[in-house]
Amino acid sequence: MNKDKALHFINTHNITEIKAGEERTTFLEIWMVTVNDRIFARSWGLAERSWYNTFLKDPSGQIRCGEEIFNIKAVIPPDIKDLNSYINTAYLTKYNTGKNIRYSKAIVEEKHAERTMEFIICE
Repeated sequence: MNKDKALHFINTHNITEIKAGEERTTFLEIWMVTVNDRIFARSWGLAERSWYNTFLKDPSGQIRCGEEIFNIKAVIPPDIKDLNSYINTAYLTKYNTGKNIRYSKAIVEEKHAERTMEFIICE
């Protein structure tokens, strides 16, 4: 099952690549976490042309997990308020070493938490 492969990759690698929308031609390296077998990422950059803002306009895209590419749909989860503390814990647990610590502590701040998206694998 594609979702299981993607979940395994994300849980065992620090970097996953993402392509937002239909117009982008290249993948961008980002941090992703999983909570309850669901895939999430938070936007670090707050730019207009960020992957987050692109997905708001066009929810289709792809993630690349090593050699495998999965089609995804990006959504703002309706239960985000219930999930935020779990997503925070996932980031702080997964990215808790070396130079990542400073960034993991920042990505749980409200300005980044407000830019959380869920990625649903299209089977």
